[in-house]
Amino acid sequence: MKPALTRRHFLNAAPAAGAALGAVRLPAADGKPALLGGTPVRKAPFPSWPVIDKTEEKALQGVLQSRKWYRGGGQEVNRFEEAYARLTGARHCLATANGTSALLVSLAALGVGPGDEVILPPYTFVATVNVVLALHALPVFVDTDLETFQIDPRKVDDAITERTAAIMPVHIGGSAADLDSILALARKRRIPVVEDACQAHLGEWKNRKLGAWTETGCFSFQASKNLNSGEGGAILTSSDDLIEKCYAYHNNSRGRKITGYNFNYSASGLNLRMTEFQAALLLAQMTRVEKQTRTRTQNATYLTSLLSEIPGIKPARMYPGCNVNAYHLYMFRYDKEQFAQLPRAKFLKALAAEGIPASGGYAPLNKEPFLKNTLSSRGYQAVYSKQRLARWQERNQCPVNDRLCNEAVWLTQNMLLGPRGDMDQVAEAVEKIRKHAAQLARA
Repeated sequence: MKPALTRRHFLNAAPAAGAALGAVRLPAADGKPALLGGTPVRKAPFPSWPVIDKTEEKALQGVLQSRKWYRGGGQEVNRFEEAYARLTGARHCLATANGTSALLVSLAALGVGPGDEVILPPYTFVATVNVVLALHALPVFVDTDLETFQIDPRKVDDAITERTAAIMPVHIGGSAADLDSILALARKRRIPVVEDACQAHLGEWKNRKLGAWTETGCFSFQASKNLNSGEGGAILTSSDDLIEKCYAYHNNSRGRKITGYNFNYSASGLNLRMTEFQAALLLAQMTRVEKQTRTRTQNATYLTSLLSEIPGIKPARMYPGCNVNAYHLYMFRYDKEQFAQLPRAKFLKALAAEGIPASGGYAPLNKEPFLKNTLSSRGYQAVYSKQRLARWQERNQCPVNDRLCNEAVWLTQNMLLGPRGDMDQVAEAVEKIRKHAAQLARA
């Protein structure tokens, strides 16, 4: 394995990129928009994902031929756990079936259950709330910081009650939530913190890897992720006791020392193990992950310098402590006021016509109908009083997040893996649409 990325690597790379840029100048944005019959800015596809070569083939063949396909018989999962712990600077790593499993195991190992509350952001993938519901705990949403897309740390304290069992910040897009503020509050209130770092592989807060700061940090290796095995996950922790609880829960309540046909169990659990195939694939993918992270960072930094010059485009801000953004997503806000009232949906359609695929990101998770249905279910009605469930509805209003969900635009991480000229084309397409926004709005 190559040595882990350091802050020095990134700080050395950033000035070099800035010096090469000189004064930022937007690319020319001439011509009619492609959506109106003009020539697209870009015709070539962006880099495909995942990146593979003979390394992956050799790794998978090795597991196949070994006939040891699950962690109880092989060594690939153990090797991956050791390698990922080294890469992230964590004391312990436990591989799981997926990122959802990592979150579920973490909360279960911390004793979260019926009657408890877990604080989380509304701007996240549904798995973050699903694991809370799976344990029959109550999700409590804290509104979003509009500029960073992260949970607003100023609003966490007011959401805490005597039933708060965990705080679960999410490092959305690979950028860090405000860990200084969240951890200071958690220590003061004596509440454990679980980092949802599923999108934040090799991201850093103050020169320390995300996921390695709290009681547990959870990662996903699903197909879209920056480190990818199709499905897979991992838990990081510095606690000797907690890692053993996590191991037992993910292994049907069987601890590391229980082997063979021993069918004595001390607690509940599930089978959430990673396979040897997934682990071997991850070890192969890890040979490129540091270089890919540097490339994304350099391209994203340059793209931000370009997009920041376009009225109505506001790239997501990072908190000062986030010295490395993993850039699983490149996120910005779109202000239609600066685009002749062109609706975001039409803006995204125009971008796609220019050869720049983008999406509008998440909808307000706290308003999803399934939440109301779940809380109205027989199980939840048995655990929680009608008064408490009525207060839950009042507590979970997130107006800033509602606004963000109407303004957000995402570019995927693979779009940051090509040459710098790709970033020029993204900016050119955006500026081209802005110049012709009135025509597009009328079309």
